[in-house]
Amino acid sequence: MSGTRVRRSAASAISLRSVSKGYGPVRAVRDLSLEVRPGETVALLGHNGAGKSTTVAMLLGLVGPDTGRALVCGHDPARAVQDGLIAAMLQDAGMMPGVRVAELVGLAHRAYPSPLPVARALELAGLTEVASRRVDRLSGGQAQRLRFAVAVVADPEIVVLDEPTRALDVRGRAEFWEAMRAYAASGRTLLFATHYLDEVDENAGRVVVMAKGRVIADGTPAEIRGRVGGGTVRFSCDAGHGAFAALPGVTGVEVRGERVLLRTADADVTVRALAAGVLPWRDLRVTPASLDESFLMLTEEAS
Repeated sequence: MSGTRVRRSAASAISLRSVSKGYGPVRAVRDLSLEVRPGETVALLGHNGAGKSTTVAMLLGLVGPDTGRALVCGHDPARAVQDGLIAAMLQDAGMMPGVRVAELVGLAHRAYPSPLPVARALELAGLTEVASRRVDRLSGGQAQRLRFAVAVVADPEIVVLDEPTRALDVRGRAEFWEAMRAYAASGRTLLFATHYLDEVDENAGRVVVMAKGRVIADGTPAEIRGRVGGGTVRFSCDAGHGAFAALPGVTGVEVRGERVLLRTADADVTVRALAAGVLPWRDLRVTPASLDESFLMLTEEAS
């Protein structure tokens, strides 16, 4: 493979500049602009059809934008893939049965111009002890870590993770993200898509939410929650349930016996009105909006 690899030579790890992509009458991505700095860990969120897969495909040089420009480490995406600057761990990537772990990583090693030693890639993925095991005898967590090793052996600046912990149990998810955090600590850029929003809260420094091919929110997990504001107000009350919906800020009411849950766009306003009233409430608890709730509200508004 040709070309001299220059590490961390670009101000942006990922740069999408007004890119659009359509498939016949369907506009999968619409005038999308996004900059990701080197060393960021970014979660890409969106419902099916939001444009995430097409965006990732453009970053990996699998498809080109109809309009606009995509750059990876300052290079055309196909060149960046060829030079090992970006690598992907895809959720549906198959593995050849009968091949041993180290052999598969070694095969990937030979595809890149400046790869890591196979032993180092196995170490980063936590697979050293099973290097001689056949790939069809791995646990689900080990198989996912092997997919990561196949990507990381390129020694990329950017790793793209597509639903990396799907079908893993709780322990497998925890072990996988422990390995990811260690890798990200070396200054590499991680871009991952997931449906487990607790993983976003625990591992992402930045969240990009997409809907209908556009970015509709971009910020830290706390900033995304702050975009929608509000939260929930819980308390016990054995009377006056019909008056709760009229409280300022309230967007939804759930009553289960004497326990009341109010969804509110402004918890402070709702609590002040509740305190100024005469209803006999007790055991008040206020919870800010979760990332799950914020994601749902943002995407519902976009729809």
